[in-house]
Amino acid sequence: MLSPAALVLVLSSAFFHALWNALLKRHEDPESAVVGVIAVTVVCGGLWALGLQGAAFPTSAALLWSLVAGVLESGYLVTLARALRRAPLGLAYTVSRGGALLLVWPVSVLWLGEQLTPWSVAGAALVALGMAAMNLVLPRGEVGEGVLWALVSAACIAGFNLSYKRALGEGAQPPALFTLSLGVALPLIVLMRRREEAGWGVLRRKVMTRPLLLVVAGLLCMLSFSLLLLALVHSGTGAVLTLRNTSIAFALGLGALQGERMGRRQLVGAGLVMLGAVLLGWPRP
Repeated sequence: MLSPAALVLVLSSAFFHALWNALLKRHEDPESAVVGVIAVTVVCGGLWALGLQGAAFPTSAALLWSLVAGVLESGYLVTLARALRRAPLGLAYTVSRGGALLLVWPVSVLWLGEQLTPWSVAGAALVALGMAAMNLVLPRGEVGEGVLWALVSAACIAGFNLSYKRALGEGAQPPALFTLSLGVALPLIVLMRRREEAGWGVLRRKVMTRPLLLVVAGLLCMLSFSLLLLALVHSGTGAVLTLRNTSIAFALGLGALQGERMGRRQLVGAGLVMLGAVLLGWPRP
């Protein structure tokens, strides 16, 4: 059972994660803005890592998995920004996070030796059913493209989460792992955006269009991750990660505040995804 302090930490982490995504969605050009957001996050992560004691990456495997996580983080951030530019926040967020859960679960069972239980099978089935209900008829035009980008984002999220898990298992310290992975992701994102813009000056102007929004989103991104780690230090992993999936509900609420309206079928589908996420992460006896 979570302590009151851990409960506050996890719910705050979930809210901040959904909120920084919502702020990115509000930017006129999310695909360029994500460069500024991650630059702020890397600086904050570097300051956090200054207090480390002992080896940041005690084994070569820890370093390798951290680098792999960084490459996958870059893919996630680029595809997330493209999904948010084209699809509503609630839809893009639910598809990307729910899809990642659906992909991580079988890999964790087959590769990482996690236990297969009736609860986890039921949870995976509900996530799949919910995502199918939300996208029974793939939206046309930009929204449909956004859903497809969210699915690609889901694969990247699954990949970097598994890479983080392997790196931590090899002894990587969380602040160093987080900072290095995003430090790897940042130049890759910049290069990808540079190829799509007319020049460095154009990219710089787009990134700096709303500097305060970028700084706040970057700080929220950092806060979300650090609060999650603090909760994990004092509480069981299953309970923490289960409650962390409330970020889907927060994203739906923030989307509604931004004027987004989802149909009844999509809302039911999002509810099934969230219920399935709870079952997948529920602590096992």
